[in-house]
Amino acid sequence: MYSLNGAVVLVTGANGGIGTHFVHSALARGASKVYATARTPRSWDDERIVPLALDITDPDSIQAAVTAADDVTVLINNAGASVATPGILTHSDAEIRTNVETNFLGPLFLARAFAPVLTAKDKSAMINIHSAMSWYAVGGIYSATKAALWSVTNSLRLELAPEGVHVVGVHVGYVDTMMAAHATDPKMDPADLVTTVLDAVEAGDYEVLADQTSVQLKAGLSAPIEALYPQLARSKA
Repeated sequence: MYSLNGAVVLVTGANGGIGTHFVHSALARGASKVYATARTPRSWDDERIVPLALDITDPDSIQAAVTAADDVTVLINNAGASVATPGILTHSDAEIRTNVETNFLGPLFLARAFAPVLTAKDKSAMINIHSAMSWYAVGGIYSATKAALWSVTNSLRLELAPEGVHVVGVHVGYVDTMMAAHATDPKMDPADLVTTVLDAVEAGDYEVLADQTSVQLKAGLSAPIEALYPQLARSKA
């Protein structure tokens, strides 16, 4: 069990739809302070919210954040980048590099930098936002980087659990934010996602399958590859 009451929370990508809900919901559950980070932080109408500049792709920016927020007890790796087109061979160099740096290297380097801060506390937590695309490769480089982040989260969980840091990985399909504006499939309300995630954190869960898409895709990993990707079976015909 982990209570957010009295916690000091740092949220990456706090200006976005999911990030904003994490900021407000953490305070509603008793957090004493929330560092709301973004490349260009915005102002907030609550003295408990501390705007903090952070570019998770910049090592100097990460180190500055660690120095400024050395009282953090909960790190939420929420910032991410996506691509609007399927496949992986058609992505530009810039799209590939942006996704790798933002979705994979950024959260990894931020976790590594904040690990000494978190392990120094009696109880602490880390939340990494993956995607249902971690288990479904149609998102091209986005899927690949989210799969890599899933693996990173598993490694972090094993390394940090003995130090008292509870690491939670979150999988979800489309969420109703600007990042998914192009999608026509059903989308989860970001407020509902954040409630589901924080409920799981406080319950001591390690993994969150936030919607039916994530549940189905994880179950599909044990099936033959043609079941997950029926187009492969058709290509053999």
